[in-house]
Amino acid sequence: MALLTKAIKGTRDVLPKDVHKNQYIEATALDIAEKFGYKEIRTPVFEHTELFQRGVGDTTDVVQKEMYTFDDKGGRSITLRPEGTAGAVRSYLENGLCNEALPQKVCYLTSCYRYEKPQAGRLREFHQFGVECFGTASPLADAELISLAKSIFDTLGVNDLSLEINSIGCPTCRTEYHKALKEYFSSRKDELCETCQDRLDRNPMRILDCKSPICSEIAKNAPVVTDYLCDECRQHFDKVQEYLKTMNIEFSINSKIVRGLDYYTKTVFEFVSNSIGAQGTVCGGGRYDGLVDELGGPKTPSLGFAMGLERLMLVMEAQNAPFPEANAPDLFVVAMGDKATLKAVEIVKDMRAEGFTALMDLNQRSLRAQMKYADKLNSKFTIVIGDNEVNDGIAKLKNMKTGEETEIALTTFVSGFYNISLSEQLADLEINGEEIDFGSLFGLNNEEN
Repeated sequence: MALLTKAIKGTRDVLPKDVHKNQYIEATALDIAEKFGYKEIRTPVFEHTELFQRGVGDTTDVVQKEMYTFDDKGGRSITLRPEGTAGAVRSYLENGLCNEALPQKVCYLTSCYRYEKPQAGRLREFHQFGVECFGTASPLADAELISLAKSIFDTLGVNDLSLEINSIGCPTCRTEYHKALKEYFSSRKDELCETCQDRLDRNPMRILDCKSPICSEIAKNAPVVTDYLCDECRQHFDKVQEYLKTMNIEFSINSKIVRGLDYYTKTVFEFVSNSIGAQGTVCGGGRYDGLVDELGGPKTPSLGFAMGLERLMLVMEAQNAPFPEANAPDLFVVAMGDKATLKAVEIVKDMRAEGFTALMDLNQRSLRAQMKYADKLNSKFTIVIGDNEVNDGIAKLKNMKTGEETEIALTTFVSGFYNISLSEQLADLEINGEEIDFGSLFGLNNEEN
């Protein structure tokens, strides 16, 4: 049988056997962000095109070449979000968060869309974890933002990441830097790609970010932005470095980092891995002090970062970082016959009501087939119920790991199951020589309990 269609190029499916890895990364990121005071925000997958043209910048590759833009049935130009910051800023302004106590800290898990050549770590539909901090000009915020990203990587067990930082100054000091870049690149204008020839007059810093090998080679000896910083930007950058050193966060200064979006000012940074080849940047961000007012709001110094989840997954797998095992069913009920099926339905319902994962065979196959199915699902326990078990009110609960069977009353099944499974957990801890954390075992996670 031929498939009607296949997944669109540059997209991918995450299958049930792998999705727990994604959930682990996402939950970890959200949990750590909350510890830094960030609350989740959710914005639409598409916005008016002008939001990204104004916010991201019409000289960027994203706007010029990569956006998924279309006219809707009302004739409005709509774009699938290519990144998360512009939409977050729009929401911050439209919903009046700018009138709340500052700084406002938000975070998000989001899908993004860019039309570019698919390759390892780069898809046309990709996912990001991002944070945005609105309303602070302090260099301490820059260092704390970087610390947040590093905390996520450390918690996930990701190592061998290099933190590279730079300052691209403010509009005032960038004016002189742009003059120096124009002078440098003008002498080799004919060698630049067509896009960069256009950038030369509009925004020469974009040439430093060009993916063309020829443009990249020419840019190697270009003037360095940090040589043109004004006193304020220099002091800000020095303070960021001082705070990072106090936090024991290692970094190097990479004067070529400009980031791919026009809204950045002052501090920019990237976390880069050598584990996944050329597409090694797994997190990037920085300060964007002019974006909020560019989109119609009051002047609001702000900053943020985005972390590519597909790339992060590649890095973790390449480094054999630890993932938790996928959750296995607590119980699989094997029912043989109509009477037993009714009892199984009752047991499964009661188990689920008490927070256990309980399954039964919806196809009502043979005993052998059901046991084989339970084994494939990695069920922790199974119980076989037939007419005799229903009549006697007793069945045998089997530990699928050890093969041990224990009689259990069907009339008080849930409490009996709880006691048996608890005993098994205690035995496992004792066998493995682990210290028993009773608070965790019984769900007692705070002092009140």
